[in-house]
Amino acid sequence: MNADKNCQTYGIDLKKGVLNKGNLSRIERVMKKAMAGEDITVGFLGGSITQGCLSSTPETCYAYLVYQWWCKKFPMSQITYVNAGIGGTSSQFGVARADDDLLSKNIDFTIVEFSVNDKDTAHFLETYEGLIRKIYGYPTSPAILIVNSVYYNDGYNAQEQHVKVGKAYGIPCVAMKPTLYAKVLDGTFTSRDITEDDLHPNDLGHSLMAEVICDFLEDVYASLGQASDDEAKLENVTPVSENAYENSVRYRNTNCQDVLTSNDGFTADDRPQNDIREIFRLGWTADKKGAHIGFDIEGTCIGVQYRQSVAQPTCIARAVIDGDLDNAKILDGNFEETWGDNLALDTIAEHLPYGKHHIEIELIETHEDDKVPFYLVSVIGSGKN
Repeated sequence: MNADKNCQTYGIDLKKGVLNKGNLSRIERVMKKAMAGEDITVGFLGGSITQGCLSSTPETCYAYLVYQWWCKKFPMSQITYVNAGIGGTSSQFGVARADDDLLSKNIDFTIVEFSVNDKDTAHFLETYEGLIRKIYGYPTSPAILIVNSVYYNDGYNAQEQHVKVGKAYGIPCVAMKPTLYAKVLDGTFTSRDITEDDLHPNDLGHSLMAEVICDFLEDVYASLGQASDDEAKLENVTPVSENAYENSVRYRNTNCQDVLTSNDGFTADDRPQNDIREIFRLGWTADKKGAHIGFDIEGTCIGVQYRQSVAQPTCIARAVIDGDLDNAKILDGNFEETWGDNLALDTIAEHLPYGKHHIEIELIETHEDDKVPFYLVSVIGSGKN
């Protein structure tokens, strides 16, 4: 990628993309490691944009283009690429899967991109902070760059919430709203020039997005050795939220032995999950009304993942915490969009008193012509004492 080629053509002010410079010592440390010829791993955790949805090839996705920047900048280093983007997922799922999909790869540098999947709410401020704290506090001290994507039809994203987290922990933040979206607003190009659906970039959009990110990395590289070593210590940072999601555990049929309390009518799916994007794996299916499954989950927050299917009709379930039927949550397996099956994640309870809480999931509506069974993907428990 020729740095600034497209952004110069369109007059995009790359410097406006830096919403928080943050403490650069961790990124510098990774660059110095690569300069010395040591192996490094660069990771990307996010939703469908990070996964590369609507890029023509995996290599034209912004994440791969940023990876290529590292390879070209540090040719003496063997650089490993980890793309842990999963479409349609938020930071609430991100924090529950970060260990398996990202941190276990021993990453040195990672981009975190959930600003169009998270909402601009206090809930997602909390889930995003939990994710950042989990990565930031990992024993290998990986460098983090927060990236904010945007809806190109109205400028909506969770940027305000995510930047709060970045500033609290001294983490750099770069954004597409004051760069790419600003050029849509001033008429330099239309949204259709860079995205087919006002959300997922095409190849040009991915290239522009990568240029915004790589320009920031170029500036860090140009000033190597100037960063302060006084980076924030996790234990000294007062969370900006209630921070109930930093400690999240995802239970599927492979690790639920200690929490599964009952099962009548749910069948474990034992097909192997060969790729992180095979999202409907290792859960449970059921198709008979009255089928139920129960778990005792320790924590303060409980979420349930299930499939919402475009093949309709399908089953509808109900989730009840601690027998409280008045506050039961409906898990509707029917998906009203058309782009494909959705991995839904519903918050069933939040900020409960810490302890073990019983969740019972029961099928309450089935149909003779159901196209697919109800698929319970996982139960997620969050929070600590």
